[in-house]
Amino acid sequence: MAAKAQAAETPPERDNTGPRSLMRVLRTFSLLSQAPQGMTLAELTATLDTPKSSLLNLLRPLLADGYLVNEGGRYRLGSAVFRMSAGVLSTWNFAKTIRPFMEELSQRTEETVLLGVINQDAGVLTYLEIIDSPHPVRYQIPAGTTRPLYASSAGRLLLACAEPAWQEEYLAALVIKANTAQPMRKTWLRSQLALIRERGYEYSLDQYLVGLASVAASVRGFEGHCIASLSIAGPSDRFRMNMDKLVATVKEVADRASGIVAPSEPSAGSRPMPD
Repeated sequence: MAAKAQAAETPPERDNTGPRSLMRVLRTFSLLSQAPQGMTLAELTATLDTPKSSLLNLLRPLLADGYLVNEGGRYRLGSAVFRMSAGVLSTWNFAKTIRPFMEELSQRTEETVLLGVINQDAGVLTYLEIIDSPHPVRYQIPAGTTRPLYASSAGRLLLACAEPAWQEEYLAALVIKANTAQPMRKTWLRSQLALIRERGYEYSLDQYLVGLASVAASVRGFEGHCIASLSIAGPSDRFRMNMDKLVATVKEVADRASGIVAPSEPSAGSRPMPD
């Protein structure tokens, strides 16, 4: 009877080499990367919506090869994953990956193109990469320039898709200091953030500076979370005549850039944005 019971508890070996199994492995790595304390088999089974026996068959070789460790019944990422991650990061350059999309946007709009990320510790937007407009009258700032999140269209876009708890903490502590062309208030900012989340982009006309306009859309990672802003900026007169077309172009290019880059530290914990 004991032998029969043991045989019943041991599931037959299954093929764990198919596309579905591969996605389960990747999702397991993703889940555990967000769980420093690890996860139990029951928690993984429930979250992945996978039969316990199938998941066990998937986890065993990962444990054997050092991609996972099991301590006290909790699964954590193993040293092999971190070695692999270091190798991936050493070959990954965020700005270089997005650069072809920025060049396309520059050619199609002939306006200054900016790639921005959020710095949650400082509460600012940082422009990583910039392509200047070919026009003699243009918006021109150096890469590395920072702006308060609330002050620019790109900053508000990143703030709108930030993790809700952090966003509330930011808004509660916010003291609006930037001397913008159009005065800003917290009540307006809250309603604007809701609008940005609904439509998936942000724009401004004569808001930060008189005569300056911009349009920003989100670049999303593999799981749909906003990891950067892709924006254009230039004279308000040029934007005012073609705003609908410029918005559509920025959104289109940002959508195609989305999903080709992994989530990065500055925008970790962000929420998905609409397509």
